[in-house]
Amino acid sequence: MLKKFRARVNNWVTQNMELPADVMMDLPRITMIGQIHIYIENHRGLLTFSETEIRLLLKQGQLLVKGEAFVIKTIMPEEILLEGKISQVIYLTE
Repeated sequence: MLKKFRARVNNWVTQNMELPADVMMDLPRITMIGQIHIYIENHRGLLTFSETEIRLLLKQGQLLVKGEAFVIKTIMPEEILLEGKISQVIYLTE
């Protein structure tokens, strides 16, 4: 019950105070530049990485990015910049 109340309050604050939803609701912010760069903020950690796949933990679920020739250009506790040829970005809820 507390989670539902908190979610309603966050939604109300986001809508009425014009705050970014990614900040208030702890959602990931994903910025892509074509197929060559992807910048992901608000993740909870790196789960797997290879030249063809990266998997990040999110507050609710995981984010899977598939492609070729991946190189991590920048990695910080809640941000990552990935370079390579991106073919898929998949949000996994389970």
